[in-house]
Amino acid sequence: MLSIGAQALVIGASLSTIAAVAHLACIAIGAPAYRFMGAGERMARAVEAGKLRPTLVTLAISGVLLVWAAYALSGAGVIGRLPLTKLALSAICAVYIGRAVAFSLLKPAFPDNSATFWWLSSSICLLIGLVHVYGVVSLWRAL
Repeated sequence: MLSIGAQALVIGASLSTIAAVAHLACIAIGAPAYRFMGAGERMARAVEAGKLRPTLVTLAISGVLLVWAAYALSGAGVIGRLPLTKLALSAICAVYIGRAVAFSLLKPAFPDNSATFWWLSSSICLLIGLVHVYGVVSLWRAL
């Protein structure tokens, strides 16, 4: 039976994996999915034009999210210990929480993204970040 902290990290890993799969779905579905997810018209048009950049950016984001899921599973003890697990999980928490609270600073760099995108994605990042923080704090000595 996993401790409550380990369970939180498993939930965090699951949420990161779901986010990664949602990003991969954009690649599979194409421009309508990018629009639905609020990525902006410029990104959707680039997909329609057959540009490689949206796919590469989306693959990179998905890859990072899957690595983060692996670190959460490692911290939970579900998979073997990955290098620098404590440091990595601390950084993952900081990035998720930072992304959630700093969206107003990021908005100018991505003017095509909708307000719905910013509020929804920031709320999701906050939720995932808080779940990770709970798990990391609970398991700090064991990490």
